[in-house]
Amino acid sequence: MALKPAAVAQPVGGDASEALRRLERELSAVLDDKSTLIRVTLCALLSSSHLLLEDVPGVGKTTFIKALSKLLGLSMARIQFTSDLLPSDIVGVEIFDPERQAFVFHKGPVFTQILLADELNRASPRTQSALLEAMGEGHVTVDRNGYDLPTPFIVFASQNPNGNIGTYELPESQLDRFAARIKMGYPTEKREVEILQTAMRDPLKSLPTSVIDAAQLAELGDRAERVHIAERVARYAKRFIDASRADPRLKVGVSTRGGVTWLRMARAQALIVGRDYVVPDDLRELALPCLAHRVVAGAGASAEGVITELMAKVEAD
Repeated sequence: MALKPAAVAQPVGGDASEALRRLERELSAVLDDKSTLIRVTLCALLSSSHLLLEDVPGVGKTTFIKALSKLLGLSMARIQFTSDLLPSDIVGVEIFDPERQAFVFHKGPVFTQILLADELNRASPRTQSALLEAMGEGHVTVDRNGYDLPTPFIVFASQNPNGNIGTYELPESQLDRFAARIKMGYPTEKREVEILQTAMRDPLKSLPTSVIDAAQLAELGDRAERVHIAERVARYAKRFIDASRADPRLKVGVSTRGGVTWLRMARAQALIVGRDYVVPDDLRELALPCLAHRVVAGAGASAEGVITELMAKVEAD
């Protein structure tokens, strides 16, 4: 489902806003015809939220995140999740230093600004849980000692389709940490031909660095937090949440935290298109990526199908 352009009302203005539009253009050059993915990614960035990319291996997920980190000028680390990965391989470990006669903490790859958790569902649930505190609180605890993570800290995780050999289904507690889930999809015919022709070249070499720096990203995030949500828009979101909880096809409906995250993403969507207030269309356009992974469908039902149907039924004031 493509995001429809919303009407522009009051422009946000400023150099940071122009940089945001440039970032969107640069990402579009890397990923041709992926406007929905790019828009959802920008909403996640502005709301300091985590994003789950679901698709088969080899469709460009790693290249996309590397391009994003370069354009933002942020540090990036990639963890390849495998069945033998341990929690300490992610957060780090304390090792005894004989010279100091004390244990010294050696930071793991989670201490970065953009973390690519590649094929997250190939690791055991115990290892997956090592990310829960980091994603929820922005710090980790090792041997009763707490360590703050860099700012911003955003996880982009890729997940192979459930049922693939060697995969574990992500538990609800892990899925709940992601603001949105979206499929990458195969490249367009034109783009895939270009990739095949230039397979030996670095696709990121010509990309500029730091189109938006950390300070600008923080400024835009602050602006997104100040985007107004009118009572009628909040009531519309509440009616949809209640409808998901009452629908017999869903065993678990949208949680309160899911609703809050949905609205935070909608604030970012409004900012991107140049408004300082949220309209129901912002919520509608983000409903599938923000909510489908947060509900549990019953036998024979599709979470995406139910969310789409409810979105057509629930009306705004």
